[in-house]
Amino acid sequence: MLIRQYAYFGLSSLTMSAAEMTAVLGIEPDEIMIRGSRSTEPRVLPVLHRWKVVCREPGLGVGEQVARVVARLAPHADAITALTRRLDAEGGEDGEGPSAVLEVVRVFNDEDGQDRLAVTPPELVEGPGLLGWHLGRDVLAFLHTTGAALDVDEYDHAD
Repeated sequence: MLIRQYAYFGLSSLTMSAAEMTAVLGIEPDEIMIRGSRSTEPRVLPVLHRWKVVCREPGLGVGEQVARVVARLAPHADAITALTRRLDAEGGEDGEGPSAVLEVVRVFNDEDGQDRLAVTPPELVEGPGLLGWHLGRDVLAFLHTTGAALDVDEYDHAD
């Protein structure tokens, strides 16, 4: 089975731009979204500004991708927590939920996907390939500290 997957930590706001988030945190994002940058009809999409640190490295399981994202951000947990609280107070995502999220996206049977067993030398393969994953205590502690939600999106592109 071919799988395309990635993980990111994102901060979202209705009012604070990604550039402002960068200035507050002192951390450059890998990707940003600007509110209203996609379309204006019938409604503005995306509806939020978003700041993201992303891992799309091929051959890694989701747990490994998440661990790399969190390792980059962990030294800045206090600043991220303070900003998350500020953004949550302003309304957060959808005006209700947390403004910080750890997002996991997996697409099964994707023609652009990969099979870890096919791209990794056999002596380096550990575990069940790309299907199984877990989050370590350090990741869970980071999510708890920063007040971030975990969102997992999985899609199947089978014919």
